[in-house]
Amino acid sequence: MRILGIDPGLAIVGWGVVEVQGGRFFPVACGSVTTPAKTDVDYRLSVIYRDINEIIEKYKPDELAIEELFFNTNQTTAIAVAEARGVILLSAHQHGLPIGEYTPLQVKQAVVGYGKAEKRQVIAMVTSLLKLPAPPKPDDTADALAIALCHGQSSFSRRYGIKN
Repeated sequence: MRILGIDPGLAIVGWGVVEVQGGRFFPVACGSVTTPAKTDVDYRLSVIYRDINEIIEKYKPDELAIEELFFNTNQTTAIAVAEARGVILLSAHQHGLPIGEYTPLQVKQAVVGYGKAEKRQVIAMVTSLLKLPAPPKPDDTADALAIALCHGQSSFSRRYGIKN
């Protein structure tokens, strides 16, 4: 199974594609979609939509995993991220991809084993689990790979009836 993990944002959308074979994970590709600051939101959303479509068409994932929206104190940022998340979900739906959604706590628990792990711990585990030569950059890309790993572990557990 091939999973596209997404860490949504308006300025940076982290993405990572992993292949799951027999409960083992293999990196396929990763990167980030960046949008130019100080441009209209509608333009930035169109860039995200276009680039996510290209990634889906190029890497042909079987499923998409995305981080659930985390509301913090900045409502303006939360709304912009929600809009970006919306165009990503639209793209996945139009490509017929099943979608898994995970909280940051679930992702950290799956990848590090501790739901309140620090970002550096998540990055270190992603690098180790996928046997990457260096930590993925930017951090949003590492987060996207962590989301894909979380989905892969969750899917494996569901498929084989393993309870957490």
